[in-house]
Amino acid sequence: MAALRHYLLALQFFTRIPVTGRLAAWVGYSPAMLNASAGHFPGVGWVVGAAGAAVLWLAALRLPAGALGALVAAGLSTAATAWLTGAFHEDGLADTCDALGGQVSRERALEIMKDSRIGSYGTLALVLALGLKLALLALLLQRGVAGAAAALLAAHVLSRLAPLAVMRVLPYITEGPQAKSKPLADAVSGTSVVTAVLWSIPALALMGWSQGATETTVAMALWALALMAVLRWLRRRLAGFTGDTLGATQQLCELALYLGLALA
Repeated sequence: MAALRHYLLALQFFTRIPVTGRLAAWVGYSPAMLNASAGHFPGVGWVVGAAGAAVLWLAALRLPAGALGALVAAGLSTAATAWLTGAFHEDGLADTCDALGGQVSRERALEIMKDSRIGSYGTLALVLALGLKLALLALLLQRGVAGAAAALLAAHVLSRLAPLAVMRVLPYITEGPQAKSKPLADAVSGTSVVTAVLWSIPALALMGWSQGATETTVAMALWALALMAVLRWLRRRLAGFTGDTLGATQQLCELALYLGLALA
């Protein structure tokens, strides 16, 4: 029962899905519970990915065949997942790129990251990331609707495993006692990592079954390269991570998976 409560807490934190009333009272809340919910990041990816895959599949079946229809279906799917998460991870990508895009000091970068306004680096990162995501999903769709939907579902799960690696390897940069990510990010346990891996294994199997062994190997290799690049970037520029950088990690690793599948 504790695992279910932690999962529902993660679902409430990372999506718009309401956990209210008696259910919310049963789930409860504490900083320790929020910290334990970190292991369920990939589990949240199953819900978000399933919603996106369903929209992708239905749109692709109803729209005219061809590149333009595939692009529209990819756009509708991406809009659905962004709405469901409140563009939580996309916002993190924009804030991270605004903070680290220029050659500023660590202290100044953290100040920029807290600013709610979006700058040129963040805007450019969002445009490029969303454009690339739409193009890659459209490309995968033209190879087959079922395969593209399965790839999208698996990518949403596996990309949410990557932030756990960041949280495990790097220290959290305290942004003040009211930092909303602090209870979530402090001292991620080995148990949470194991939980995240268990959520991710079926997604890896789904990708392998739907895309093939070679394609999956290439995709996971690019996922690992993207994760290592982010770790190196954050270690060099910030000597740690923030909540925004976790969102950026998820977005970059999701893109890496699509790119790997498209290249293979």
